[in-house]
Amino acid sequence: MNRHRAARLARQLAIYLLIALVLAFFLMPIVWLFQTSLKPSRDAFAIPPMWWFSPTWANFERMFATTRVVEYLRNSLIIASGTTALSVALGLLAGYGLARHPSRTSDGLALAMLAVRMAPPVAMLIPFYLMMRDLGLLGSYPAVILLQSVLNTAFVTWLMRGYFLTLPKDMEESALIDGCNRFQAFLYVALPMAGPGVATGAIFAFTLSWNDFLLPLILSGRRTRPLTLGILEAFSSVEIAWSAIAAMSVVTVLPVVLIGLLLQRYLIRGLTLGAIRG
Repeated sequence: MNRHRAARLARQLAIYLLIALVLAFFLMPIVWLFQTSLKPSRDAFAIPPMWWFSPTWANFERMFATTRVVEYLRNSLIIASGTTALSVALGLLAGYGLARHPSRTSDGLALAMLAVRMAPPVAMLIPFYLMMRDLGLLGSYPAVILLQSVLNTAFVTWLMRGYFLTLPKDMEESALIDGCNRFQAFLYVALPMAGPGVATGAIFAFTLSWNDFLLPLILSGRRTRPLTLGILEAFSSVEIAWSAIAAMSVVTVLPVVLIGLLLQRYLIRGLTLGAIRG
């Protein structure tokens, strides 16, 4: 009995050790980033690395004084919020339609939507660039929001289709019997039950848009650049201000980290339920 208990304890310790190693592997770059943002420039790349140092806010003060970080933050919020709203609105309707009208056609459409998300974004840049130029939208917020929404809507549609497949149809059918049309049954019955899935889709759409670099680089203008492009201001012909880059990177990373922590229970539930039937 003691041998069995000792073996189980050793197995649990091995699992916890493996989890700790995996967490350390993924969290180490984040820890290094935060440390670098609080180090003086001369200590940022000291060899051997300086793990113990006197933190300084000089890098953040320099960032706010020399860069348009507030403008970049506003642009990121506008682009990410617009992309999230459009992607979730379209993905919800498309996912619900594909889930509630299953057929070979709907399955093929779902796979086609997923294929759109799997396509490399760079393959769409040239036609979208020419399209936005001809429409006079190049350098504006809609140019970035529309292309990001094309990619993110495909993911949200696939996610919400899998989530709606896990929800029972009985309450929607009761609403239809009571006089609701299909859209009212979706709006007042299915949508409230799909809250965790909606939150998951919104988190992913917001995060993917917030972290995007390539599409804003080509489609945005000087006054519509997001934070991911603002980091480039730390590069110059004189120096590469690594501490300033780290400080701006912290400002870029922090909002999505906080959103993920605040909404993690919806994220976990939406992913697990949606993955069952996706």
